[in-house]
Amino acid sequence: MTKSLSLQTNTLLGHLTEVHNSGLKAQLVDETDQLLSTMKFGGNQVIPGQIGSYVAIVQFNIKILAIITSMTEQGEPPGKSLSLSKNSQSKRIITMIPLGEVNRDGAFENGVKHFPTTGAEVHIVNEEDIKSIFVKFRSQGYSIGTLSSHSSMDVCVDPAALFGRHFAVLGQSGSGKSWTTASLIQRAVKTMPKSHIIVLDLHGEYCWKDQEGRIQSAFNEDVVRYVDARDLEIPYWLMTFAELVDLLIDRADKTASSQIAFLRETVHDLRIKANKRLNLGHISIDSPVYFSLDEMLQYFKSANEMTTNFGKTKGPLTGQFDQFLMRLQSRLNDNRYDFLLKPQYRNSSDSLEGLLRDFVGLGEPKRQVTVIDLSSIPFDVRPTISAQIGRLAFEFNYWNPRYMEFPILLVCEEAHAYIPRESGTQFEGTRKSMERIAKEGRKYGVGLAVVSQRPHELSETVLAQCGTFFCLRLTNPADQNYIRSLVPESERDITDILAALGRGEAMALGLALPLPTRLQFYRPDPVPNSADADFYTHWKAGPDDLDVDLIIERWRRQERS
Repeated sequence: MTKSLSLQTNTLLGHLTEVHNSGLKAQLVDETDQLLSTMKFGGNQVIPGQIGSYVAIVQFNIKILAIITSMTEQGEPPGKSLSLSKNSQSKRIITMIPLGEVNRDGAFENGVKHFPTTGAEVHIVNEEDIKSIFVKFRSQGYSIGTLSSHSSMDVCVDPAALFGRHFAVLGQSGSGKSWTTASLIQRAVKTMPKSHIIVLDLHGEYCWKDQEGRIQSAFNEDVVRYVDARDLEIPYWLMTFAELVDLLIDRADKTASSQIAFLRETVHDLRIKANKRLNLGHISIDSPVYFSLDEMLQYFKSANEMTTNFGKTKGPLTGQFDQFLMRLQSRLNDNRYDFLLKPQYRNSSDSLEGLLRDFVGLGEPKRQVTVIDLSSIPFDVRPTISAQIGRLAFEFNYWNPRYMEFPILLVCEEAHAYIPRESGTQFEGTRKSMERIAKEGRKYGVGLAVVSQRPHELSETVLAQCGTFFCLRLTNPADQNYIRSLVPESERDITDILAALGRGEAMALGLALPLPTRLQFYRPDPVPNSADADFYTHWKAGPDDLDVDLIIERWRRQERS
């Protein structure tokens, strides 16, 4: 049994003036100027009535917890009178969103069954009151930050709901997405030593090589394994048919439908031909078995050049695959794609085991976090490779008889790049693969962490499956409106706070928290490699010259270290 809310006369903030099912308004008391003073909270001085702070609305046996979303002043313009004395004509009005009720046992319950009427008292919630609310998940020991309004109060979330029901970290560039993600992972591996986390690192922020070629990381070396996507070799033959289409066929080509149909027939035949020794009985178009890309290329060339009647009559597919062959041949000639199209180690069906062990953390040495660095691979195939890794993680647990004992978290950085909102794009197959994980993953112990600076460009299907949202600073109206559409109607006004959040500060909503919470994430240690260039500092005292030969060498080798 938790302690009930303890209200005192000196905590009176105001009285209700308007009551709606989605919002409440109150006029602050005007007998004294107490609202301009601070209150003691856990050894810290806090200002009552701050945006994002909590209040208790009390009337008879009704006790409702609400969060302040705005404050306005009516009467004299702000600044003319600094007090709320009886002589002042100014009235301060706060707007609140009801979050839930405190029952007679003192326990917080989400949702409001009994609304108060106008005139009800609005009280400041003190330290003990806050503790009684956030004690709900304290036993799990997964603390992620502190309350923005009360920095002495840790915020603990439910890790089962957070990781098991998917979550999203959303915020504009510079808001602290990478810090937040790194902090969440660091505390997860510390709290849960058997965790299994795969990070799709598109920009080398979580693991990277310094100027001396040494691997640096946002995680301690005893918990992380760094894998360069090129060294991992995620071969073409592990792609589903939809992913192969994304990689090899330009959907805008007028002959795309013929290419897709012929590709399906060819790949299926080649998978069967190359794996007769396995005696699998049934091999589908998407079976994870080897087939020869060279043979596939020859099939397409033969069909494209086919003639009959001694060359007088063109075959049904003659000339249909010109663009396809040019597209594929150009990539085969480009050594940047060798890790995908010309694998040195993953060139048989038997090599799949080693690949799977590597990226789920069971390879040697075993690690809780696998960071797959995608920054060195060509930009145009990053979405396809990212989705392929995600799908392989899903397939691993889908076929794993002990999936309940081996849950996997897949962290999708820059998710809008390969899980787009719009259908019919070049990455249609990629999008569908990730949407399947979002819809079915939690049934098989695969959780998603979606990280993005452009939430309105993200797949609605994926975001709709997220149970928890960490919304960092967002000033773009389209992004704000999109976030507003994702949360319950009664909590939508909370999103008005997003533009005012500091770095690493978030409005957290969803299943993993007892109520919507404005919090400051713990600073990660070590920090990710996500700092922006300091123009001022380096334009004042930057280098006088650079090793341009080295730049050219790295550029030519397509290696950043």
